[in-house]
Amino acid sequence: MHRIAFVVPTKDRPDDLRRMLASVAAQSRVPDQLVVVDGSDPVVRHVVDEFPQLRTDYVRVFPPSLAKQRNAGMQALRADITLAGYLDDDIVLEPDAVERMLAFWDKAAPEFGGAAFSITNAPMPNWVGVKSVFGLDDRQPGRVLASGCVSTLGAQPHDTEVEWLCGGATVWRREVVDRYPYDEWFSGTGYLEDVDFSFNVGGRYRLMLVAGARLAHYSPPVRPDRQFLLGRWQVTNRMYLVRKYRARGLSPVRAWIASLALAALNTVFALRNREYWDRARGNWAGIADELRGRRAQLGGFLK
Repeated sequence: MHRIAFVVPTKDRPDDLRRMLASVAAQSRVPDQLVVVDGSDPVVRHVVDEFPQLRTDYVRVFPPSLAKQRNAGMQALRADITLAGYLDDDIVLEPDAVERMLAFWDKAAPEFGGAAFSITNAPMPNWVGVKSVFGLDDRQPGRVLASGCVSTLGAQPHDTEVEWLCGGATVWRREVVDRYPYDEWFSGTGYLEDVDFSFNVGGRYRLMLVAGARLAHYSPPVRPDRQFLLGRWQVTNRMYLVRKYRARGLSPVRAWIASLALAALNTVFALRNREYWDRARGNWAGIADELRGRRAQLGGFLK
């Protein structure tokens, strides 16, 4: 019988964390361990203490960074844990989500290394036909394209094998998290850090989106003053990902085409929405950095 743990990185969102922990406490099958990794200022340990019925370990990581917090959480796993996952602090699990996820793992073949919860309120992709021409998207869910872009996972009607998993709604075999740490080059919010991690694991294991294990993700919008950073990350972090996995079929040429197309599209969208202008400026700044050979690690937080 599996014993399951979840690592929950958090930063400055006590109300979201409280709502998430309440959904965990209401599960038909409560996890065997939670590890809350706090990068908040001030700390949110008092929120954790409001749920004594949960078997929770509290870890402090400051200054915060999502990849670093996830790695620190996995270091705190108890020896008897056989499955370990990551939950974002702004998700709400449906009451039987953990039970349904464990039902998948009870029958999963050994070649499956990771599985994701189905996010019921994931935004629907738009302009997919146009974006697919430039390697920005694909109609098949859960693909990692040669450009380094990915297609949306979303909520699927049945279990779906995929090539990447959303970082804050996943469960992995213990052997996977023991062997594969998150790449801490992805600093701060860590844009594409989950694609990097899951695609890396997918080189050896199969990955599944479990349709019946459902949750909602209430992610706050990107702050207006962080749109430029997001745009820059969309180029810089993706080019890092593509160079890292070139041997796995990712293509710097395709990544360049996708980056230029994305910058152009965001520039067009900016005619109607100011926030796209700042994002487009970030795209063009990232492209300029690449042309100059400036491939610096970019930190920061989007929300």
